[in-house]
Amino acid sequence: MRHIPTFLLCLAMAAVPSMAQNSRDYMRRGNRLMRDTAYAKAQVQYQKSIEADNANARAHYNLGNALMMQSKAKDAMKEYETAVKLEKNKLRLAQMYHNMGVLLQAAKQPGKALECYRQSLRNNPHSAETRYNYALCLYQLKKNGGGQDRKDQKQDSDGQDQKKQQDKQQQQKEKQEKRDNREKERQQQPDPQQMSRENAEQMLKAAMQDEKETQERLQKALRQPHQKHLQKQW
Repeated sequence: MRHIPTFLLCLAMAAVPSMAQNSRDYMRRGNRLMRDTAYAKAQVQYQKSIEADNANARAHYNLGNALMMQSKAKDAMKEYETAVKLEKNKLRLAQMYHNMGVLLQAAKQPGKALECYRQSLRNNPHSAETRYNYALCLYQLKKNGGGQDRKDQKQDSDGQDQKKQQDKQQQQKEKQEKRDNREKERQQQPDPQQMSRENAEQMLKAAMQDEKETQERLQKALRQPHQKHLQKQW
């Protein structure tokens, strides 16, 4: 016999006077459509209710139910998660956590589902449906030895290891780039010793050129005839 976790489709009724009238009206319309199994149309009304009052926890919860009935589990979970953050009533919190557990159990994540059922029972320990789902989930978890939860943990661990490896490679790349930049700057900067050698060579060439010109002038002067200089007599 196949055991299927029960799903609480209890629609929260809008009755808090402080809520905007439009939000309550849209939610009532959505509730009527849910009873008529018009889930897509109900979804639209709940979305309008949330637009009118985004802090309406029950509108988020009911929207989650409408999405759940359309097999939109991921979107439904987001609405439930928002609802539990806003809701203060313990009985409604129990319903929200219960349905979150059902979604996780259907996704073959019994460990996470079990925690949601625990939260549900903390808020309403008298729920027979939640106790049944909790026991079924616990049985599945023991039977599978952790199953998908361990796989998810391994994937998370692998993802973290991969990120660490990528970070390490990035750090090594940055270090190598810094070393390359320093080497490039060093090559671009003139070597003081090289400058000294070049200056010395230039100075030597200049001195040799001056010496050559001096010798040429001296030889030219020696080739010219000597002129007598008369001393002036006073």
